[in-house]
Amino acid sequence: MSFASFAELTLSPRLQQTLRELGYAQPTPIQARAIPTILAGRDLMAGAQTGTGKTAAFVLPLLELLMQQPRDESLRPIRALVLVPTRELTVQVFDSVARYGQGTGLTSALVYGGVSIAAQVDALKAGVDLLIATPGRLLDHLRQGALSLGSLRHLVFDEADRMLDMGFMDEITALLRQIPADRQTLLFSATCDDNLFALSRVLLRDPELIEVAPRNTTAAEIEQRVYAVDGDRKLALITHLLKVKGYVPALVFSRTRQGADQLAQQLGKAGINALAFHGDLSQGAREKVLLAFRAGTLQALVATDVAARGLDISDLNHVINMEFPFVAEDYVHRIGRTGRAGNKGLAITLFSPEDAPLLEKVEAVLDTRLPQQWFPGFEPDLSRFEPQPRRSSKAAQKQRARKQALGGNSAKAGKAKR
Repeated sequence: MSFASFAELTLSPRLQQTLRELGYAQPTPIQARAIPTILAGRDLMAGAQTGTGKTAAFVLPLLELLMQQPRDESLRPIRALVLVPTRELTVQVFDSVARYGQGTGLTSALVYGGVSIAAQVDALKAGVDLLIATPGRLLDHLRQGALSLGSLRHLVFDEADRMLDMGFMDEITALLRQIPADRQTLLFSATCDDNLFALSRVLLRDPELIEVAPRNTTAAEIEQRVYAVDGDRKLALITHLLKVKGYVPALVFSRTRQGADQLAQQLGKAGINALAFHGDLSQGAREKVLLAFRAGTLQALVATDVAARGLDISDLNHVINMEFPFVAEDYVHRIGRTGRAGNKGLAITLFSPEDAPLLEKVEAVLDTRLPQQWFPGFEPDLSRFEPQPRRSSKAAQKQRARKQALGGNSAKAGKAKR
C-alpha cells in the first residue's frame, strides 16, 4: 500500500494543514500502512525500525479519532494512553503530540518517574484526552486515585519489546486490570520475537500485522563496520575516530554504567567533550546532558542500552560500540539511533577475541555476516585472535547450546561418580 500524500489518508483538514506547515508531504511506509488500519478501529501489531516515522503513525490517527469522538468537556476523562518504557521517550512522544495536535483543542500530559508527582497530579486534575506514561509511575497515580482509566478507548504500547526486556510485565498485567477490555490496542516494536508475539496474543483482538522491513533488520542507510582491535587499544581507537577522523557528534555505547562513566572521563582527559548518560543520573541531569548533546556542545554521549532506548536525536551520523551488547537485539536498537528518516549513518563496533560469542548472536539475529576489518595503525595482535569457525545461524546456536548443556551434565555426572 502506498500513498502519494497525507491527503489520501482521510485525515481531517486541521491535521493536514498542520502537516503541511511542518513540511510533511508524503507518508513513510509505516505511516501509509498503519494510519488507515488505526482509523478503521483495528488492533495492530507493527514492527518498524526506529527513525521510520512510527510515532506519527499512531499519534496522527489517535488525534483524528479523539477529535471525532464526543467528549465531556467538564471531566475530560483519559481516552487514549501511550505506554513507553523510558522517561526520555515519554517526552519525545509528548512533544510529537503537541506538534501534531496544535489547533485541535485536545489536551495531553506526561507521567514518568524521577520527578515530582505533585505537578503531574495537578495536570491530570485539569483533564487529559491523551496521556503518555511509563508503567511504574502510572501505577503510582492509579493507586493514589489521581486518575481513572475507566473511559479509555485507545491503548498504545510503544517500544513494546523494550518494555518486556526491562521487566515491565507485572506492571502491564496490573494496568490491564484497570483498563476496559473493549478498547483498541496498538503494539509498536522495533524487534519482534516469541515473547512479543505471546504478549500480542494476550493484548490484541484479531490484529493487523504490519512489518515494514524483514524482522530484526537494520536500516539500509546504515553502514556497519566491525574493527578487530586489541581490547587494551579500544580507548585509543575511539579517541582517534572522534578527534582525527572527525566522527562527531557520536553516540558511544558501553555495556555498563560504570563503563560509561569511565569512558566519558577518559575521553575528557583526551580533550574530547564527552558526558555519560545512564540510569544513575537524576532526571534533571539526564535532560541537561541530552540538551547539551542536541545543541552540539558535546562531541560524544556515552550511553548504556537502557538509557539510550527511545532517544530521538536528529542528524546523528555516528554510533560507536565499545563492544557488542549482551542482548543481541540491543545491537539493532543501538545502531538504529543513526540512519534515521532516510539519512545516511555509520555504525562502528570494536571487536576483540572475548566478543566472539556476542558477535555470533548478533549475526544470528540479523541473519547476516558482519565481516571484520582492521583500522590502519590499530591492527590487532594476531596471536590473540585465534581463528574459529563461525556458525551464526539460529539453528547452529541452538545446537551449540544443546551440546554445552549435555557436556555440562556429563561433567556433573562424572564428578558425582568420583
